[in-house]
Amino acid sequence: MRQAAGRLLPVLVLGAALAAGGPAGPRPAAASAEATVAVATNFLLPLRSLAGEFAARTGHSLRISSGSTGQIFAQITNGAPYDVFLSADAARPERLEVAGLTIPGTRRTYALGRIALWSADPGRVSAGGAAALATLGGGRIAIANPEVAPYGVASQEALERLGFWEPFQDRLVRGINVGQVFQFIGTGNAAMGFIAQSQLAARPEGREGSVWVVPAGLHGPIRQDMVLLKRAAENDAAFAFLDFLAEPDILARIEGFGYSAPTD
Repeated sequence: MRQAAGRLLPVLVLGAALAAGGPAGPRPAAASAEATVAVATNFLLPLRSLAGEFAARTGHSLRISSGSTGQIFAQITNGAPYDVFLSADAARPERLEVAGLTIPGTRRTYALGRIALWSADPGRVSAGGAAALATLGGGRIAIANPEVAPYGVASQEALERLGFWEPFQDRLVRGINVGQVFQFIGTGNAAMGFIAQSQLAARPEGREGSVWVVPAGLHGPIRQDMVLLKRAAENDAAFAFLDFLAEPDILARIEGFGYSAPTD
């Protein structure tokens, strides 16, 4: 027996067919399987990039849905049919574990997140810190909602430590997740905002603007845990995916998206 993640974005299906053109590699003896992965918005782009490699290596496929960590957690507790939960925090996978909704021994940290202050205006936030935030003037600043999004918690903490949380209360725009914050800034509905560092690669052409990567000391660690849920007990794809994200070369790829590697 083996032992050892409101509204979602559109579902993306990546199947074993992707493996046909990928590099050859060992495949498990078991038949191809599909795992349904619920992923926090900050990790959606990296996961999409890695999914083809997973299919090529294993012959298994992923069905991916994305939303805020709080949304996904609520859906899982209400019986949503997910196999894997890739959270943006450690607390919610642990709560699911305590509630008996996970497979024992499968919870682990897959990445440590970073936040960045981004403005579509060139040079606006390049100075960093309080100097960058002081350029807001009468504009609006976007953050993910701290009540449902761990990246929103980190953004609030950074604003508090820099002395801008209270002064900015009437200029805050709260997105349901960092994906919505990214849209607010890219469309000009917010002058600047805090996004996941991993989203910087997706900035619209011509609106790359200016960026300040927030020092990790200005907020608590964003420890992102994954876990397999009970319905995945006999799902070979889910267990293969758990192992896949722990491979050294995949961990290096994850770092390349703007994360730090797990320390334990």
